[in-house]
Amino acid sequence: MELTGARNAIAAQLIDLEAELRQLDLWSDTPPAAEALVSEQPFALDTLEIEEWLQFIFLPTIYDVLEDSSALPAQCAIAPMAEEVLGRRALPIDALVTTLKSLDTLITETE
Repeated sequence: MELTGARNAIAAQLIDLEAELRQLDLWSDTPPAAEALVSEQPFALDTLEIEEWLQFIFLPTIYDVLEDSSALPAQCAIAPMAEEVLGRRALPIDALVTTLKSLDTLITETE
């Protein structure tokens, strides 16, 4: 897949991710405190819920990378963590995990 096509596919998956978070009622209209956003832990697990990390850190970061035509991360493996954490809740997360797996693949394979 050409670079522009891959970036467009990533953007489409980001839109799907937001829609799925909203559908699962995991979208927040209120951002977390600024201090919570500067965690050094993977996925900010010490300060944020996974859905907050997706909404307030991952989505804006990847949108910025796409907009600036910056380099995407060399590795992306969000789906396993989301599946682990959200799988503990009584939520139908299959579509969300599928979207995250697609994002993991697209981001990792795009140069």
